[in-house]
Amino acid sequence: MRYDIAIIGTGPAGVSAAITAKIRGKTVLLLGSAALSPKITKAHRIDNYPGLPAVTGAELAEHLRGHLSAMEISVTESQVGAVYAMGDWFGLQAGEEMLEARAVIAATGVVQGKLLAGEDEFLGRGVSCCATCDGRFYKGKTVAVIGQSAEAPAEAEYLAEIAQNVLYFPVPAGGGTPAARENITVINEKPLEIIGENAVTGLRTDKAVYGAACVFVLRDAVMPDKLFPGAETDGVHLKVDNEMRTNIPGLFACGDVAGKPYQYIKAAGQGNIAALSAVNYLRELDNK
Repeated sequence: MRYDIAIIGTGPAGVSAAITAKIRGKTVLLLGSAALSPKITKAHRIDNYPGLPAVTGAELAEHLRGHLSAMEISVTESQVGAVYAMGDWFGLQAGEEMLEARAVIAATGVVQGKLLAGEDEFLGRGVSCCATCDGRFYKGKTVAVIGQSAEAPAEAEYLAEIAQNVLYFPVPAGGGTPAARENITVINEKPLEIIGENAVTGLRTDKAVYGAACVFVLRDAVMPDKLFPGAETDGVHLKVDNEMRTNIPGLFACGDVAGKPYQYIKAAGQGNIAALSAVNYLRELDNK
């Protein structure tokens, strides 16, 4: 099925975009966590969200989930590894599946912290940000996982079914770890550099060097220039105009990934604008 609009991210920006798109009669594919963004649920108190004074993050998330349910909008819990512009539609790589949409709205949040040394250099040559997308290429080999997301332990367990050995580095050290398996080794050391020549050969930490055919760097968000090839970026942000349009026709961005300030109310407003812009884009496309 080719959806009208695919929305990546289930924070206030993504939820707002999905609601507006549904109201405008478009078929919507909302991708992300059904529990919504962990940034919301962990918020102690939010004072500037209109109509919800002194709301906790957990309460706001419950309101957002309730609104999605009332609009009959479901969340597809698939991790998107890359989005490819195919002319008048987009292909979204989600694991081994390729999803399709006529327009895409990025509400992915931002990558926190700096890239690891060698991460950008070896991307696609032994560095991956999606275990379900690329794990099959490393069957019977040793891989390393740098776990910086809530889903990372589960992704490491998936890799353990394919790879010979999985070296798991929780970040921060001592963080969440995968279930115990004979071929998973948890190493509480600080990753410093991904090493190799033409391709990755291993990972250097603050204490040792470990051989690995691939290093999976699993974060809550992927750098926008990697997730959206060809899109213009400004650091960790996608460049957008006032209508939330990127330089790629049919690709829009809202919320934190579209730039500061990182505010829930700003994200929700931009989600509404992005959805309206996507609807207008589809109208123009249909009129050609």
